[in-house]
Amino acid sequence: MSNVAVILGAGNSTRMKTEKSKLLLKINGQTVIERSVNAFLNISDIDEIIVVARQQDIEAFSSILDDERISFVVGGASRQESVYNAVSTIDDAELIVIHDGARPLVREEDIENTIRQAKEHSAAAVGVPVKDTIKIIDNDNFVVDTPNRSSLFAVQTPQIFDFCLYKQIIEKAVEQGRDYTDDCQLAENSGVKVKMVAGSYTNIKITTPDDIPVAESILNDMR
Repeated sequence: MSNVAVILGAGNSTRMKTEKSKLLLKINGQTVIERSVNAFLNISDIDEIIVVARQQDIEAFSSILDDERISFVVGGASRQESVYNAVSTIDDAELIVIHDGARPLVREEDIENTIRQAKEHSAAAVGVPVKDTIKIIDNDNFVVDTPNRSSLFAVQTPQIFDFCLYKQIIEKAVEQGRDYTDDCQLAENSGVKVKMVAGSYTNIKITTPDDIPVAESILNDMR
């Protein structure tokens, strides 16, 4: 069976303050979506890539992503709906590899490590230990608790799951009218244990204009 990567790129780019998709912005001469997709094209364990995009972006995306392993699906109103649209086009697979298209600096070694853990544990996600002390507050913004930082991770993507398991839990969520903003949360709420894989702090998400020069600086440091 094949492993299918789903690259999510159907966001409205509101915080980037641009009319076109932020994934079409360039980082050191290459678009964000190209960098994100190419990372997965280079992984031998990935057999197929589905790029989820807004209808108005598919023509632009397809013009720069012309590999025969890539197909396109129109996104939904939410992250979960976008993933579900992609899942609905997959007949069968061993693993589904879900990645934010706005994370163009993901390292291939982190993808491969997470695939290995997902094969062993059925669910795995890449993330990094939290550096800051985290406070839990109440509705009036008063601190009520300080969790132990040693047990806290900031989750990133890819998030990888046994495909049959994932299809079952996302269909259940849809039937129940639940909409999760994170695939790990979707799994957790179905009682699925997700293995956390230590990744890299350079796997940043391109969200605001300030993130572009940061990403370029990271790439320059990698040379």
